[in-house]
Amino acid sequence: MYKEFFGLRANPFNVNPDPRYLFLTRHTEEALACLTYGIQSRKGFVLLTGEVGTGKTTLINKLLEWLRVQQVATAFVFNSRLNVPQFLDYMMADFGIVCDSSAKSQILLRLYNWLLDRYRAGETAVLIVDEAQNLSDEVLEEIRMLTNLETFTEKLLQIVLVGQPELEHKLRQPQLRQLKQRLTLRAKTHPLTGDETRAYVQQRLRIAGSNGQEIFDAGAIEALFRYSGGIPRVINLLCEHCLVSAFVDQQKVIGATVVESVARDFDLSTNPTSAPLTTPGPAGANGKAEQFDLADALRSLATLAERLRESEGDKDLPTERKL
Repeated sequence: MYKEFFGLRANPFNVNPDPRYLFLTRHTEEALACLTYGIQSRKGFVLLTGEVGTGKTTLINKLLEWLRVQQVATAFVFNSRLNVPQFLDYMMADFGIVCDSSAKSQILLRLYNWLLDRYRAGETAVLIVDEAQNLSDEVLEEIRMLTNLETFTEKLLQIVLVGQPELEHKLRQPQLRQLKQRLTLRAKTHPLTGDETRAYVQQRLRIAGSNGQEIFDAGAIEALFRYSGGIPRVINLLCEHCLVSAFVDQQKVIGATVVESVARDFDLSTNPTSAPLTTPGPAGANGKAEQFDLADALRSLATLAERLRESEGDKDLPTERKL
């Protein structure tokens, strides 16, 4: 409706977790590097947590996109309201593993043989479970048991648990202490800062086809940050409705009053802890603010490995493997 009016080719603020729109901040780059490192070095268990709307699923979709390019077998369980048989069935189906029996023992045996064949071929498999804070203790225990599928030296199945901060609280329960002890790496997503909010909006507009003309002025960006608290999902919601409102009024540049009006419609209040925006940082050689990309994230693995040595007290981290 408003795309032609603002000179856009696509909807820049769609709430779907499209990996093309992943905005890599320092925290997000570190989280992505942690996930890829854990998978490449066959750490077994990796945990990714973050508040609602901070981009966990978008980050995971970017990871899945990269894994599939590398031809890594993946299973992505996004419905956590499953019992143990349903969970196993879903995982096997997503891996593309056919098992003629519904008996749990036969399913696990078939999975083990499949994983062992991939390991012998120098390949790996990754299981990603989203919204893991909703998993029952029984399913979480079953996932822990899957890490017993291993050789003498390495885990055959790499598992990424993704969830809200409630997942961390859940893992502190005494009955889940064995699972908590097996979490070798932890990553987190965070809300955006004021400057990151500005860059986030500009990047999404650019990817959607903007020619660089101003659509959200400085006052609008600051209002977006105040009302969203830096949560990307809320920023998307506000921006989408601001574009619709401005289109209806035939207003080419969106100011703070438009953002405030939309925020009132959604009963959003300002975040009193939000720091004010600062002036943009220096631009890169191409005249645009420097942005991270996936290659940068992977190049930071050496730094991350050093941090892990310090935190784990492990002086002999395994050499990274190519997927």
